[in-house]
Amino acid sequence: MLLIRSLLFYCGQIISTLLFAPLGIIAFPLNFKTRYLLIIRWTIFNLWWLKICCQVRYKIEGLENIPNQAGIIMCKHQSAFETLALQLIFIPQVWVLKRELLKIPVYGWGLASMQPIAIDRGSAIKAFRQIVAQGRRRLKENIWVIIFPEGTRVAPGEKGTYLPGGGILAAKSGANVIPVAHNAGYLWPRNSLLKKPGTITFVIGPVIQSADKSAKQITAEVENWIESTVRNLPNPAAN
Repeated sequence: MLLIRSLLFYCGQIISTLLFAPLGIIAFPLNFKTRYLLIIRWTIFNLWWLKICCQVRYKIEGLENIPNQAGIIMCKHQSAFETLALQLIFIPQVWVLKRELLKIPVYGWGLASMQPIAIDRGSAIKAFRQIVAQGRRRLKENIWVIIFPEGTRVAPGEKGTYLPGGGILAAKSGANVIPVAHNAGYLWPRNSLLKKPGTITFVIGPVIQSADKSAKQITAEVENWIESTVRNLPNPAAN
């Protein structure tokens, strides 16, 4: 049944993507925030469809930690689920992602309309400059910047290397950093077709001030909070 439910979810996701991606292109003349509110209807549908098909739900702790002014979100990356849920928690937002994703037919075209910070991962120096230059512009427009500091998905219980891009942006812009931890990888494992039923927990941490701190200090604070919080989150698939 897990396989059937998971396949049913993917069928709905594919169909909704084919419908919404062209809409993102058509809506490009609209201002960004209007376009964002329109496109996240795709996200709302997919989270609802995931709950219906696979019985995957989520809850949020720490909403009181979200400041009024947009800042930099640095989040644990275990699955594709957090890329959906974060869109409804921090509105509006842009992602830091690899440029290659924009070349995916249909999906990439719609993604491009959301004005992501698409970096060239072939050159670390160039990538960091892109994050700082484009990230500062987005923050000045009161748009949240979403960064997965490990750069790629890691399985629950594992830890990747925390890259300095988010810390550099924070140090250069003076923007606050909000760390986010979760346990989504247990129910939506990386590189897995199956989606397991359960409730994912998102924990939004206290604001990390960037003033008078180096990028290295900021990154270390984020890493310490995220990893210590993740260790205390249960496996929702075991309930």
